[in-house]
Amino acid sequence: MASRGGARRAPRHSASGHTHGHGHAHGHGHGVGLDSPPVPTWARFGLIGVIVLATLGALLGTVLLWPDGDATPRGGLDGIVASAPGVTYPHATVTDVGRDALAAEVDEGTDRGSTVRVQVPPEVAASGLTVGDRVELVRVPAQAGGETSWSYNNTDRDAVLLWLVVLFAVVVLVVARLRGLMAMVGLAVAGVVIWRFTLPALLDGENGLAVAVVTATLIMVVVLYTTHGFSLRTSAALVGTLLGVAATAGIALFWAGQARLTGVSDESGGLLVSAAGDLDFRGLLACAFVVAGLGVLNDVTITQASAVWELRAASSQMSRRQLWRGAMRIGRDHIASTIYTIAFAYAGSSLVVLMLLSLYDRPLLDLVSSEQLAEEVVRTLTSSIGLVLAVPLTTAVAVGLVGGPRRDRLE
Repeated sequence: MASRGGARRAPRHSASGHTHGHGHAHGHGHGVGLDSPPVPTWARFGLIGVIVLATLGALLGTVLLWPDGDATPRGGLDGIVASAPGVTYPHATVTDVGRDALAAEVDEGTDRGSTVRVQVPPEVAASGLTVGDRVELVRVPAQAGGETSWSYNNTDRDAVLLWLVVLFAVVVLVVARLRGLMAMVGLAVAGVVIWRFTLPALLDGENGLAVAVVTATLIMVVVLYTTHGFSLRTSAALVGTLLGVAATAGIALFWAGQARLTGVSDESGGLLVSAAGDLDFRGLLACAFVVAGLGVLNDVTITQASAVWELRAASSQMSRRQLWRGAMRIGRDHIASTIYTIAFAYAGSSLVVLMLLSLYDRPLLDLVSSEQLAEEVVRTLTSSIGLVLAVPLTTAVAVGLVGGPRRDRLE
């Protein structure tokens, strides 16, 4: 009887094992195991409703904040940089390079074919500039019987940058394939949003925080769905990202005010004040903080959402509390490494400023209070706080959507 009972149970065990294996494969395809209960309809529609409302709000904000071309204080910097009428910026090909000057043949304009000699800063001559390179010159036409004057403006790097873009695209396509292609599409859309909407709106004097939230929402909706596809997992990451953006925006605005930051910490800020001094530079600073943290914030939220989905796929019997704890363990590791990433990125971008400040014979704490360094400190810390808060927020959204535990039905 025992052997007969065992013989009867064996096929049943084998069948159940097959069912479990199929459920696990299904989980990898959809992010939720077969033994895991489906996501409630109300949760699906609730998530979709939040994303639709956020997207519609961003589109409405784009319309309301869209700059009025007639009222924009954008006449360019021509009035500052070019003081004389008729100033042009022709390109020329370098024919000789000295320690503090170079000779170049003009490639365009009325002086095409003529050779001019201009003074250049020592660092330009030492940058590796050689015969055959192209430069951009400043041509000031003759005034009151004088002579036409020439000066060096910039080195033409268009070809080098184009080759670098091509190399970047090829490497991304070879390694990441379709996913990499869609990521580049999202990146291109983000560039268009910033160039065509964000910058003109800020220059038109619109509220910097509002522009930041609208910009971040538009970019994240496009980038996440084009790169990672339409799914509950991506939607959970998107909601977590938007919550992180809101937290970062509020924190950045508050602490920029508490630190009494002006938003004008370098030569570029000074030029902007000269061109459009009536702008809200503290709002611009808050907008910069939000946009600067978007990439890292997106990385953290998509990782958290994926962690929750994979944990549920691996164990459909894990309770929501266990699921939360497991995902947060992954999130804490990611937080630690990402904070280092933010700090090092800002340190690298401000290396020249840090070197200059280190030359002053003053205590470190005094230097930290300087406008330039304090701005970077506030930027790093506010972005990091928003990033840290996004981890539990995204985890909570994902745990709520992925479905609760289901006991094994096997007898």
